[in-house]
Amino acid sequence: MNDLKETPVEERPYERAVLYGTAALTDAELLAVLLRTGTSGFDVMALSHAVLNLDGKNNGITGLLHHTYEEYLDCPGIGKVKAVQLLCLGEISKRIWKRDASSRRVSFHEPSACARYYMQEMRHLEKEELVVSYLDTRYHLTGDEVISLGTVDSSVCSVRDIMISALNHRAVSIILVHNHPSGNPSPSREDINVTKQVEEAGKMIGIHLSDHIIIGDNAYYSFREWGTL
Repeated sequence: MNDLKETPVEERPYERAVLYGTAALTDAELLAVLLRTGTSGFDVMALSHAVLNLDGKNNGITGLLHHTYEEYLDCPGIGKVKAVQLLCLGEISKRIWKRDASSRRVSFHEPSACARYYMQEMRHLEKEELVVSYLDTRYHLTGDEVISLGTVDSSVCSVRDIMISALNHRAVSIILVHNHPSGNPSPSREDINVTKQVEEAGKMIGIHLSDHIIIGDNAYYSFREWGTL
């Protein structure tokens, strides 16, 4: 069965949204409205629940920010079209959140603020990413850029590229942010080495390394907070 014809009208997600407003809908009902239809063997509500429990980690709707095309295709009832729809939904959510945050002149004066800003975007990444955040004199975020993908060490992460990028963005100071796919944010030896190299390079050209924050699974490590920077 791939529709909700046997479900009372007042219990169907679309009709509930019209009657009570979208705030009254559960995560599964919101997703069902956007997916619109189910597939053979799955009505749209069953399909929505399957997507929200895709990885078995109870990430619910936040999983839409992190699942891949291949992961969606592995979900029974999800084909190529719905997989792309779900990816687009996740990307729209990311862009709305980041642009809304940027419009409020985000201040990274406190490490916790920086960690919160990047947490949902980076905590479930399967590979390490190194982001450089560019700050003005008041620690307001003026931009950021992904500098490297993969393990963060001196053989992959170019200190020269970081400094050139910071100069191009006219940054007064920078914060390094990267994730640990293991979920444990404790710094590795490579993390410590890169931090020292970037700090020394920044001193030579007048760009202050304000912090290096490692994102784990709903946890973070700040070199500044721990007094290691």
